[in-house]
Amino acid sequence: MTPGPPDQTPPDESSLDGIHREGLMSPPGAAPVDHDGTGRVELAFTVEDAGGAPAAKRSVRVPPGVTVFDSASWNGIAIDSTCGGHGTCHKCKVRVEGATPITRHDVRTFSRVELDQGWRLACLVQATRDLAVDVPPLTTRPKAATVGVGRQVILRPAVQKRYVELSEPDLSDQRPDLGRLLDAIDDLEPVAGLAVLRRLPSVLREADFKVTAVIVDEELIDVEPGDTTDQRYAIAFDLGTTTVVATLLDVALGVPVAVASMLNKQQPFGGDVITRISATMLDPETLPRLQQAAAATLSELAAQVCREGDVDPRQVYEVAVAGNATMAALALGIDPEPLGVAPFVMFTDQPPTIQASDIGLAVHPQARAYLFPALGAYVGGDIVAGMLATGMDRDKRVRLFIDVGTNCEIVVSDGDRLLCTAAPAGPAFEGGAIRCGMRAADGAIEVVRLAETVELGVIGDVAPKGLCGSGLVDAVSELVRVGLLDGSGRFVPEDEADKVAPDLADRLTRIGEERVFVLHRPQPDSAPEDCVVLSQRDVRELQFAKAAISTGWTLLLEELGVEHHDVQQVLMAGSFGSYISPAAAVRIGLVPKLPVLRIVSAGNVAGEGAKMALLSVRERTGATALLKEVRYVELSDRTDFNDRFVEQLSF
Repeated sequence: MTPGPPDQTPPDESSLDGIHREGLMSPPGAAPVDHDGTGRVELAFTVEDAGGAPAAKRSVRVPPGVTVFDSASWNGIAIDSTCGGHGTCHKCKVRVEGATPITRHDVRTFSRVELDQGWRLACLVQATRDLAVDVPPLTTRPKAATVGVGRQVILRPAVQKRYVELSEPDLSDQRPDLGRLLDAIDDLEPVAGLAVLRRLPSVLREADFKVTAVIVDEELIDVEPGDTTDQRYAIAFDLGTTTVVATLLDVALGVPVAVASMLNKQQPFGGDVITRISATMLDPETLPRLQQAAAATLSELAAQVCREGDVDPRQVYEVAVAGNATMAALALGIDPEPLGVAPFVMFTDQPPTIQASDIGLAVHPQARAYLFPALGAYVGGDIVAGMLATGMDRDKRVRLFIDVGTNCEIVVSDGDRLLCTAAPAGPAFEGGAIRCGMRAADGAIEVVRLAETVELGVIGDVAPKGLCGSGLVDAVSELVRVGLLDGSGRFVPEDEADKVAPDLADRLTRIGEERVFVLHRPQPDSAPEDCVVLSQRDVRELQFAKAAISTGWTLLLEELGVEHHDVQQVLMAGSFGSYISPAAAVRIGLVPKLPVLRIVSAGNVAGEGAKMALLSVRERTGATALLKEVRYVELSDRTDFNDRFVEQLSF
């Protein structure tokens, strides 16, 4: 997160009302760094590295009553959160030195030992005195799908280069420099801007009139000395709400050179688009900070793939960005509020081609940025890119496309018609609102198998720390299979558990009044509070998420007049779709009950679509054509949605 300008001051203490003091929303104002010492308290933050050692220290001064989370956020110190500091996700864990009040949310989140050690939720700790705060490392590079299902394309990139050897001017040939160059490029008719004209005279003469013209679409963006026709690069971005993926492409050959991914630096503002939109509505200064965070994410990834590919960033002449409507708006610095309130209106369905520098990228100074068109406020350019990659408009089979995330986008096609919608799945699939939930990083349980014991697959092959989305689905699916969860999603009574799964029944226990299933015990005698568990509330969160998704595709299939068994292929897109077990998805009703061979992990199809747009201008035309071919279905207009949602809750 990028801190605000140093000359900005925070609100006075008197302006912080009771809601702000409880950490339920971010108080207005940008980074409140003020060293005048008048009535402020000092917070000494120590940010740990991945190994738990101190990596950075920072002291800040803020008005009394500001939460630790907001104090950190104002000053560019990232604390993990999916709710943006609203007190609902229980992810903003910090260790505070000295006596600090314990809230009921802290009791739900930490063990007695951890509470005694000073662990608290940062959004609920008010800075009423000087504090020392230890901040655990933020997972900046969660496990993510970097490739996906795609199609071969005819190589025709927008970036073109022409090497020419020009005759030098003399008294008998006084053509202007630009005219001389354009006359030699007989197959293209580019136009030149002022930036090129400023360079042209000196480059031509220093290179003895042997130069390479660089054209993007129909614009001459540079003239380079010598023959550089073999150096043509572009970067495809999948700008996700949680994870951003960048792929460096050699567009001369049509092949990827390097790929990298990282956590979107907007994450501390909230784990979903609604939370981030709300943040901009509550505080006008949040929009530029979110724009800066997006720019920092994109530029860091661009630098990384260029470094790994041994490519000069100035040789990157174009980028393509596939992201949902909110991510596109925030990256461009456009107010996203209309996207978050009815009737949910986009700023445009076809963003203009802009300079890459407009979104913070330090590549070629005149590089272009292509942003994908969008179908609706919640079916954005990332889904258009995914449909392009998977050829949803080209296949005659009945197909179902599901991009599972905090907001789930669904597309169905019967070969002639295309329908799409969005369903509010919530944060469960990202590990949010789950008692032991976490992102797909080292220590996250991603596979669960129940037999006579519990078999776990853990990312990084380390001791389990929590449960990510695919592990959550696996755990619930397996508990349903062995009979420890009934069809309504309730844990069965203890006496019934002893009958249906005697080897596992002792793992059903309680934390307070809530029933939980123990997935991992650090020690044989560990208390349930110190274990990785699946709680009854976690099951309910997954039920609500899967019911929203299954209601969405059920209604779309009915609109097309086809039955569930008519679906010939289900494409599970996105990082979550890449790692979820097809059998588990079928068992809990996340997808239609079909043979698992019909269910395909499609991977990062948004990124694949972005690559295709860079490799072929024809594919860009195809992306635009999808706006007319696809019909958006608004679920909130359906009078029967709530009834159908309730029908889909059971397993």
